[in-house]
Amino acid sequence: MNLLGKKVLVTGADGFIGSHLVEMLVRRGSGVRALSYYNSFNHWGWLESLECLNDIEVVSGDIRDPHFCKEITKDIDAIFHLAALIAIPYSYTSPDSYVDTNIKGTLNICKAAMEAGCERVVHTSTSEVYGTAQYVPIDENHPLKPQSPYSASKIGADQMAMSFYLSFGLPVTIARPFNTYGPRQSARAVIPTIITQIAAGKKQILLGDLTPTRDFNFVLDTCRGFIALIESKKTIGDVINIGSGTEISIGDTLGLIKKLMSSEVEFITDEQRLRPNQSEVFRLCCDNGKINKLTGFLPKYSLETGLQHTIEWFTNLENLSKYKANIYNV
Repeated sequence: MNLLGKKVLVTGADGFIGSHLVEMLVRRGSGVRALSYYNSFNHWGWLESLECLNDIEVVSGDIRDPHFCKEITKDIDAIFHLAALIAIPYSYTSPDSYVDTNIKGTLNICKAAMEAGCERVVHTSTSEVYGTAQYVPIDENHPLKPQSPYSASKIGADQMAMSFYLSFGLPVTIARPFNTYGPRQSARAVIPTIITQIAAGKKQILLGDLTPTRDFNFVLDTCRGFIALIESKKTIGDVINIGSGTEISIGDTLGLIKKLMSSEVEFITDEQRLRPNQSEVFRLCCDNGKINKLTGFLPKYSLETGLQHTIEWFTNLENLSKYKANIYNV
């Protein structure tokens, strides 16, 4: 599918990855309808800061409303479905909201897309559905293990999306990105947590377990992966990882950030930031062979290069002022 001139809906467009995807789609010549989660302040999240804001159509609403989903999919050629609740710690205390947004919201989008005759739908999954790696690198055949209510809700959402392909022929692709980072990421994630606190002058930083490994991917690579998936007919009806194929421990990642920021900050383990027993995902490393074989996609950014871009963005005082470095975000 060539996205040039196509009308594309991005749900979750006001968020971290969604806002970068919107920018990339505009540059590729797509007409973008960007969904921002409704709030009484009429604030459009990260869309507010985009230079291309005047070139997109912003709508505010909630994917939990099926009637609203039918309205926003009218005249749409393709959908990137990113809207979701994603904070793992918050899912421990409010799991029901994750079912409503992630599973029922995906149902609403898929049903609306089917009725609207959309040419393509990319549904966003997460590497968290795999749980701790039973083998590495993790390919798409790896067993699914819901080690948090968030993970369980995403497994449910993935299966809901796939059911629309198998039952009704909806041209769905399930994109399964590993650990994305970069400018605009929420401070609840470990990389921005560290960068913002170092930039704010902290001498000690409280953290959870530093031993788990992750496959970190710069946000522009993740967005390139999304677009590569929707442009290929070979990806329809399939689940496809997006990742670098390398893993690094949280502790070593923080050490790299310290080095790049010339910091002597001390990291201290905080019990309240540890996941519950049996819930921590200790190892993630992506097998990206399928996406490369089907689309030719390979990541462009090394971890060090991506971190340098991320640090540069977060240490800009205008950007740093948008974050509350003294508050622990769940």
